[in-house]
Amino acid sequence: MRFRNATLFVVLAVAWGSAFTAIKAGLEYFPPVLFAAFRYDLAGVLMLGYAGYATDRWRPRTRNEWVLVGVGGAFMIAAYHAFLFVGEQGTTSAAAAIIVSLSPILTTGFARVFLPDERLTTLGIAGLLVGFVGVGLLSRPDPNNLLNARTVSMFLVFLAAASFALGSVLTRRVDADLPIETMEAWSMLLGAGLMHVASVAIAESVSDVQWTGEAILALGYLVVVASAAGFLIYFDLLERLGPIEINLVSYAAPVAAAATGLAFLGETPTAYTAAGFALIVTGFVLLKRNAIRAEVTEFRAYGD
Repeated sequence: MRFRNATLFVVLAVAWGSAFTAIKAGLEYFPPVLFAAFRYDLAGVLMLGYAGYATDRWRPRTRNEWVLVGVGGAFMIAAYHAFLFVGEQGTTSAAAAIIVSLSPILTTGFARVFLPDERLTTLGIAGLLVGFVGVGLLSRPDPNNLLNARTVSMFLVFLAAASFALGSVLTRRVDADLPIETMEAWSMLLGAGLMHVASVAIAESVSDVQWTGEAILALGYLVVVASAAGFLIYFDLLERLGPIEINLVSYAAPVAAAATGLAFLGETPTAYTAAGFALIVTGFVLLKRNAIRAEVTEFRAYGD
């Protein structure tokens, strides 16, 4: 069982990490927000089919369940992916993945604001600050030109991570007993619809798409591997590993993003990339030290 869990964990990290490379490659052929919308048009249909197969609740029924879907679709799908796809136009796959790995840290910060039971200790605050320093080191903004394309792109990716983190906290405030597969499916479809509206609002057009083999391959990879298969593996691991261990995927994914970005796009990570990533991981460990310690203790007890 441990070998199976470890194998699936690596597969998920590679699938989600390489998704940043697929996004970067596909942006050569698609307008960014429309690209993200297409991804979740298709992924949402696949996920809805799976929800109908795997659960007895293929659609939301109560007001709270639709609110849950609305929050997930608006923040965790639409805002997250619109900012991410636009932001990746001006940065590398690895840098985008590393900034997104800040999400678990940001989630803790938002939880302190919106969930009264959540508390931050001094070390927890230090963890937040260390994570932000990591992003600053990675982006290295020029004080004399804060609006250059690279800095703006990284800021947009940061907004993507913040949107996902905020959405994950807000969904915890909604009292709804909806299967996660169903919530994800309808959130994907709603998010795709919102991104189509945003795409039209910023004057993107289907006529701007270049339907090449590479474009179809990038879109297909994001739909089938990163979204459909990736989320199915995620649900499986979440049930058996718990949220702390599965969160570690956020820190394995940038390694896959860096490797695939180098192999397929010729993107070379810098020392600043590695240092920023190390600081973000350190921030996560400081924030989640108690939960990580409990997981390690339980893992050792299980092994004995």
